Amino acid sequence: MTETGWPLIPREVLPAPVPAAKRRPPPRPPGQTSEAGRQLPIFGAGTTEPSPGDLAGLLAGPGRLGRMGGTARVSVVVDAAWRVHVLAAELVSRGLVVNWRPVETTETDKSGEPGTTAQETGDDQPTEAQITEVDDPPEPRPRFEVLTAYSRRLNGLAQAWPEAAAELFLSGPRLRLWVAAAGEPVPGGYALGLDPEKDATEIDAALVRAGLAGRLSEDGRQYLIKGKRRVARLAELVGERPPAAPEDLWPRGAAA
Repeated sequence: MTETGWPLIPREVLPAPVPAAKRRPPPRPPGQTSEAGRQLPIFGAGTTEPSPGDLAGLLAGPGRLGRMGGTARVSVVVDAAWRVHVLAAELVSRGLVVNWRPVETTETDKSGEPGTTAQETGDDQPTEAQITEVDDPPEPRPRFEVLTAYSRRLNGLAQAWPEAAAELFLSGPRLRLWVAAAGEPVPGGYALGLDPEKDATEIDAALVRAGLAGRLSEDGRQYLIKGKRRVARLAELVGERPPAAPEDLWPRGAAA
């Protein structure tokens, strides 16, 4: 049985999320309530109504846009089950039908040739000194693809993209989707995942306009936002952590 708003994703078949870490909240000043004394940003996720146009945040990162007839859809591959939960809830709240599926990954040697554990010496059996132990390769992390159904609700985004990237405004709701899909803390800051096949010049300019100036990682797969002030700015824009997201992976937890 499915719940209202989850036409293609019964909750009982969603991948189990990673349990969120529990941490005691910091003490508040005397007489201050939970939100008192903290002004919400004007364009933050907590003060801006969600809309299908927010999926531009996914397209700024690793998301892909698909078109069919007079409809469009957005898909993104994520590396953790909790991201499926968060994205599904966020996209359904924008009036979109959502689906997900596991992605199979295969690990291959970079050289394309099988590795060797011993050098040839002319003898049938290698000596003990020539045997090299090889550790078992780590199991690849499970990956999932989250994708919307083709919908006319995304036509405006599809018609404007990719030209709209040149003047992209990364509001809190758009950044929230990006963080949910591909955000993670890194030493000294926070990283947003990118599609290395896309030109990141316009995305870099959009992040600078949002007060989140950073730089590309060496492999071009992440945008690195360094410094407590900028990470705190990101945390304010994306809003409170969703229940399914681990606290230490959400910007506010990383900035603490």
